[in-house]
Amino acid sequence: MTCPDLHRTFALMLLPAALLLSACEKVSSPPAFHATEIREASFGRELRLPDTEGRVRTLADFRGEVVGVYFGFLQCPDVCPTALSRAVEVKRLLGEEGKRFRIVFVTVDPERDTPEVVRAYLDAFDPSFVGLVGSPEEVARTAKEFRVYYRKVPTGSSYTMDHTATTFVYNADGKLRLAVPHALPAEAFAADVRRLLAEAPAAPGR
Repeated sequence: MTCPDLHRTFALMLLPAALLLSACEKVSSPPAFHATEIREASFGRELRLPDTEGRVRTLADFRGEVVGVYFGFLQCPDVCPTALSRAVEVKRLLGEEGKRFRIVFVTVDPERDTPEVVRAYLDAFDPSFVGLVGSPEEVARTAKEFRVYYRKVPTGSSYTMDHTATTFVYNADGKLRLAVPHALPAEAFAADVRRLLAEAPAAPGR
């Protein structure tokens, strides 16, 4: 048998093993997230706004938790309440792990959404949710950092707000990992949060 023939023989002998190894790698690899996965994001790197009690909050305040940052407004007729209700359901589906999942709500309508009203609004969904109410300039700067779109839409004598409905999710290390679309079901959202929680242990004292 010539050298080329030997090479072909060995190659054929090794092929099943290579295929088996490839199959094992596919089975053992973690499933894809349901939401859009983000790695090494060039946006959403900083969040610095006062909460409803007047304390300036940053992403560092939520280390050890999976945090969903959502931009909305209180007079939103359906999109914002639906997003917050979904977050409540995500916490319920997570069970005990839900204690490490939190929503941070940033109002894009600071002219009408006062700290007191925002706090009462969020309490109706979950008291652990954090509300951030900045000045119009602070909100604009934060929205730009997150690449969030919002604008006033006149409605006769008043106005409503058009805005991005994505929930930006950070892992327990404070890194932006997911962009959750408004249409994603609570079950899929909860599965993604559970996977992020499994990546890092809870911070001491939580």
